[in-house]
Amino acid sequence: MLDAALPSRLDDAALDRLFRTARTANHFHPTPVPDETLRHLYDLVAMGPTSANQQPGRFVFVRSAEGKERLRPALSAGNLDKTLSAPVTAIVAYDPKFYEYLPRTFPHADARSWFVGKPDFAERSAFLNSTLQVAYLILAARGLGLDAGPMTGFDAAKVDAAFFADTGFKSTVLVNLGYADHSKTFDRLPRLPFDEVVTVV
Repeated sequence: MLDAALPSRLDDAALDRLFRTARTANHFHPTPVPDETLRHLYDLVAMGPTSANQQPGRFVFVRSAEGKERLRPALSAGNLDKTLSAPVTAIVAYDPKFYEYLPRTFPHADARSWFVGKPDFAERSAFLNSTLQVAYLILAARGLGLDAGPMTGFDAAKVDAAFFADTGFKSTVLVNLGYADHSKTFDRLPRLPFDEVVTVV
């Protein structure tokens, strides 16, 4: 029996929306995604935990035709049409110098000194934690009623040149966002079962 002080679990409808019936979106209705929803989306993503609260993720929401054209040369053939037709494409990147913000975001310790002068360590930490933020973005989008289609099939160097040339940020994942046309959604592919991939010790 659960202790009464423990938080209750989400109901099945919420778990379905986030995981069980949620699908990767490849086709979207043309319904626009308003600024208010994008702001709400980021505010939820920002609540997800990152190591030492470093928050290395940097986000560009590409919505305009001009922005999509800047993105076009970096897209793989298989991701081109769905990205150009998605209402929004989120570019998720990381800031290799995220540690400059740590005096503000982790003020109770000198966390900045853990990374200064250690570019390889800082880069790996930024990459790993920004990919965590990609996962938060997908789940937050689903929680707000959006559908998400994450992609790694793109030329990151071209994205960085087009969108981050003056910042040093490095892109890792693109996520198409909007309201999916589920009449064109693929059947779910198999998932590996618990007993094959999990050990409890």
